[in-house]
Amino acid sequence: MFGTSYWGIRAVARRTMNPFSGGRSTATGDGEGGFDQLTTFEPAHIPEPGSFLEGHDVLEGDDHVAFHEVTQELFEERGVYDATFGYNLARLNLDRRHPDAGYRYAVDADDPTVLRAEFSPTTEFCPQADALVKGSFRAWNGLSDRHAYELVRVRVRSTHHQSEHLNETLERLESQYRESGEVPTESAGSGPGAARQEGDETTVHSPF
Repeated sequence: MFGTSYWGIRAVARRTMNPFSGGRSTATGDGEGGFDQLTTFEPAHIPEPGSFLEGHDVLEGDDHVAFHEVTQELFEERGVYDATFGYNLARLNLDRRHPDAGYRYAVDADDPTVLRAEFSPTTEFCPQADALVKGSFRAWNGLSDRHAYELVRVRVRSTHHQSEHLNETLERLESQYRESGEVPTESAGSGPGAARQEGDETTVHSPF
């Protein structure tokens, strides 16, 4: 269900222009200028799975690529952008300058309808981490009809200096979603401007 065969017959998703992208294609130039191709799996250029994925079925190869392709589409539609680099957050996985940053995924060992996603920021003091992971959670779960999972659980890698607080917030969002069936929308972090704004206003304080 979660391998190449599922994704090969997946209906082409309806695309909606993201007002933060300025009409740019986030796929343009991949494979050139320091970026890997979206359609290739380069394990040396993405983070190692962390503690949140330990003991679960980590996506590798075509399975990782297939879900990350969908991720790029959903992030573009919902405007989940890295304000520092000015690109769709999914591109961080392709950026060879930051081989230890980005997302890794694993199918939950106890429930194959649940996907775990662990975000590794570029630095331990990344001021955008709060907005980016909340935006990711809302994109994946708010558009859950576009992938094979009923729930995508999101956590920040423990290397971030405020990972404990950030992950507690993500757990609350997850609990609200499980209880109500609706993705919480308050303090939404989408688009580069919103990500920067939320990073400034949140109780998670940046050293910058």
